[in-house]
Amino acid sequence: MTAKPNIKTIFITGASSGFGLATAKAFAAKGHKIIAAARRHERLEQLRQEFGDNIYVMTLDVTSETKINQAIDSLPIEFSNIDLLVNNAGLALGLAPAHEASLADWHQMVDTNIKGLYLMTRKILPNMVKRKAGHIINIGSIAGSYAYPGGNAYGATKAFVQQFSRNLRADLLGTQVRVTNIEPGLAETEFSLVRFHGDQDKADKVYENTQALTAEDIARSVVWAFEQPTHVNINSIELMPTSQTWAALAVDKVQG
Repeated sequence: MTAKPNIKTIFITGASSGFGLATAKAFAAKGHKIIAAARRHERLEQLRQEFGDNIYVMTLDVTSETKINQAIDSLPIEFSNIDLLVNNAGLALGLAPAHEASLADWHQMVDTNIKGLYLMTRKILPNMVKRKAGHIINIGSIAGSYAYPGGNAYGATKAFVQQFSRNLRADLLGTQVRVTNIEPGLAETEFSLVRFHGDQDKADKVYENTQALTAEDIARSVVWAFEQPTHVNINSIELMPTSQTWAALAVDKVQG
């Protein structure tokens, strides 16, 4: 007698492109039920057309507590018990030094990368704790550990994601709820196009003459962390392309 597949319900924010889309496709291909949330509804509809009824699409702005509550409270019963939350929605804007950076860009990064992540977590986590089952995977960045010129607010938001993930682990001891922080390095998605406000030439130069990580590489790491036995918690995964490593510390040499 063939065993029934262990179907899980996966909630992914920022699911319309990049890491989120690749992760949604990876889990959907395994037969899991997917709640795909993003602001761009037309892209989510394409995902639903590809995988059918296993995809529940949700147009969502993760920076709005009211919209998050309304959207999650109205989930169909068959999607209501969430086994995995992938906090993927996030962005980087600009590479200007701190004294020249756009405050509007800083506000948007904080609202999305920090506020959006903790609002989603706070809404979904209580039911996981009640059921003594669940997993939260946050998409961080190596920028949360390693500073670089122009990284200012973006790196700080990802440092928050890293430390928030660690503190969730401390809070959730004894609940059987797992927490993982995925920390990618250089990855070729729409990331740089967004960072440079749609300037395709600037975005292309970031990946020129290098083999960056792909969205599918990150999706595989998310799936792997989730598929570990429930007594195994992958605290963090830091991954870079082979072509990237840590830079030497900068020194300002004063000329005499």
